[in-house]
Amino acid sequence: MTCSKQGIRLIYATARPPRAVRLLLPEELLHSGSFIYYNGAYIHCNYTGIQQYEHIDPAMTAELIDYGMEINNVNHELGLSLEVEDQWISLKEYDYTTLMRVKENPTIKSLEELKGTAATKILFTGFKNIDFLREKFASRLNVLVTDGGNLVQISSIKASKENALRILCKAMNINLENVMVFGDDFNDIGLFEICGWPVAMGNAIEELKILAKEITDTNDSDGVAKVLERILI
Repeated sequence: MTCSKQGIRLIYATARPPRAVRLLLPEELLHSGSFIYYNGAYIHCNYTGIQQYEHIDPAMTAELIDYGMEINNVNHELGLSLEVEDQWISLKEYDYTTLMRVKENPTIKSLEELKGTAATKILFTGFKNIDFLREKFASRLNVLVTDGGNLVQISSIKASKENALRILCKAMNINLENVMVFGDDFNDIGLFEICGWPVAMGNAIEELKILAKEITDTNDSDGVAKVLERILI
C-alpha cells in the first residue's frame, strides 16, 4: 500500500485467471491496482475502468484442438483445457492440481463444445512436438511454453503482457521508460524489452537475466519486496 500512497501505479501481469489472483492477493491490493490476466488476454484496470478481452475465434480454437490431438495421436498423457472468461473447461478428467499448481480441476465438456468456444486461453500439457505447433500457429496465435516446457499457453495473437501494458500505460499517461517490471519466465520477455527498468527474479530463466537491468532475490525469498523497499526508503 505504501507504493500506492506515493502515487506509484501497481499493475499485476500474470498468466493466471482472475479467480486465482483473488485467492492470492488481499482485498486492499485487489482494489488498489490494475490487472493483466491470461498473459494479456484480459485487462481490468481499477484506475481507468478499462475492461478488455482478446478472444480466440471459435474456428481457430477448433483448428488448434484438431491439430493438437492429431499430432499427439490422441496421446493419453495430453492434457487439453480452455479458459473462457474466468471459467475453466476441459475435455476429460485429469488431475491438474500437481502439474499446474492449482486447487481445483476444470469442468468437463465434450469435444464439440470445446471446439465451438471463443477461448480466452487454450492450455496443453504433455504436448509432443512443440516446435511443429509453433511453426504452424505462431503467425496467428500467441504460443508460449512455460513451466520448464511442461505447459503450452495459447492466446489471441493480439494478447500479450506487453501489448496490455502499452494499453494501460497510454490510458494512464505513463511513459514505458518509467516502468519497473519484475519477471521470471518466458511470458515476461516482451515486458523486459519495452520497460525502462526490468528486474529479473533470482529464479528467473537466463533469457530474462540477460535482458535485466537488475537481478533480485527469488520469488520464495521476497525478491520483489526487497527492491520496492529499497527504492521507497
